[in-house]
Amino acid sequence: MIKTRFTELVGVEHPIVQGGMQWVGRAELVAAVANAGALGLITALTQPTPEDLTKEIARCRDLTDKPFGVNLTILPSIKPPPYAEYRAAIIESGIKVVETAGNKPQEHVTEFKKHGIKVIHKCTSVRHGLSAERMGVDAISIDGFECAGHPGEDDTPGLILIPAAADKIKIPMIASGGFGDGRGLVAALALGAEGINMGTRFMCTKESPIHQLVKERIVANDERETDLIFRTMRNTSRVAKNAISQQVVAMEKEGATFEQVRELVAGSRGKLVYSTGDAEDGIWSAGQVQGLIHDIPSCGELVSRIMRDAEAIIRSRLESMLSGAQRQAAE
Repeated sequence: MIKTRFTELVGVEHPIVQGGMQWVGRAELVAAVANAGALGLITALTQPTPEDLTKEIARCRDLTDKPFGVNLTILPSIKPPPYAEYRAAIIESGIKVVETAGNKPQEHVTEFKKHGIKVIHKCTSVRHGLSAERMGVDAISIDGFECAGHPGEDDTPGLILIPAAADKIKIPMIASGGFGDGRGLVAALALGAEGINMGTRFMCTKESPIHQLVKERIVANDERETDLIFRTMRNTSRVAKNAISQQVVAMEKEGATFEQVRELVAGSRGKLVYSTGDAEDGIWSAGQVQGLIHDIPSCGELVSRIMRDAEAIIRSRLESMLSGAQRQAAE
């Protein structure tokens, strides 16, 4: 059993979080993660309306009696979703943990805190982490360059970003980007984090509500099978490499505007990938951790394997190195 400030904060057994993923963070996955003793997060904006979110939270409660949370991502948009109504649905449903992500979440943080909700804010840099800490969040999720989705514009890998953040941030921090096994968990703890956040790895589980063919594609892919799109627009996104992502990268090199690539990157096409299983049909998120994913276990099997492997590394491998050094010193 590995207890950390984060497991104590949110009341879960294991220091593992299933990150909020658009189209993927649904009740069946979240409940399976919760039942495995980790923290699952329903993605609020996957639900078409705040009323649908209320129903999804209730559906998740039917599947688990363990703690779970909701992700609310605030992104610039031509027609912004009714964030205040989604927030009200979360509060009225009695959710105790929320992950916020995106732009300036202060009003949401303030409102959640009034209702005693623990807030984890997702950041891609130390400066954003410090700003979130000042905002009053309870924990941060620090996202390295390896991650799927938005890695920010600083290109700082987790190996540097996590300890750099740990040096300055006092609240509990979970490490995000590139995590998928027990080795990653031990490394994150060693670098100063209190747990790990996994997205791509949880996409590739039995309970994940995406097409089997996409899961098999993740298993087949290695660590090089991602592309960084929207670099020229300073809104970088790491996605699974396919014909469309390659086309977007090529068009950006030629100076294409967002309007010119809009059709290719439409969210509705990405959503279709998860339902039809055609991985070439649209843009979909996946991280470099694909290179460490070799099977499609249940969430229960995955979490217990990670914890078993992490404990074995700490107890056997690291302990034996230490005792070996002590033996040599004694001689």
